[in-house]
Amino acid sequence: MKKIGIVMGSDSDLPVVQKAVDTLKALDIPYEVHIYSAHRTPEEASRFARSAREEGFGALIAAAGMAAHLAGALAANTTLPVIGIPCKGGAMDGLDALLSTVQMPSGIPVATVALNGGVNAALLAAQILAVEDGTLAKRLEAKRQTDARTVLEKDANIASAL
Repeated sequence: MKKIGIVMGSDSDLPVVQKAVDTLKALDIPYEVHIYSAHRTPEEASRFARSAREEGFGALIAAAGMAAHLAGALAANTTLPVIGIPCKGGAMDGLDALLSTVQMPSGIPVATVALNGGVNAALLAAQILAVEDGTLAKRLEAKRQTDARTVLEKDANIASAL
């Protein structure tokens, strides 16, 4: 199975990345986590993205706040799918990160999830891998069924409580 590369621009992004890691662990998907900054360590970030396919990655997730150029910097150096997680914080409370992540120029796509959307980033990466992995596709379907049962149980509980 291909693995997922997760890159955060700073260790302050770890709470968001942890949600992605927990989701990948639950789906039994291998991953690596790194801290590379688009601005402070551009060579390392570029080298990681350029070698990602050869290193066995199937998709990359980039979590960054404020200027949030990390996802774009990775995408500029690989043809693997890149999923950006804009992180809340800073003067604009995440709007700057969202716009920096989603507004990519033609030819360098970045899929973007919600602010602090670590779970959805991991699920999207899993869905990308599941295109070629039937076993993973079944695990994703089972998760959806479990999630649906959880909602229906909550519905039954609230109906009886009120």
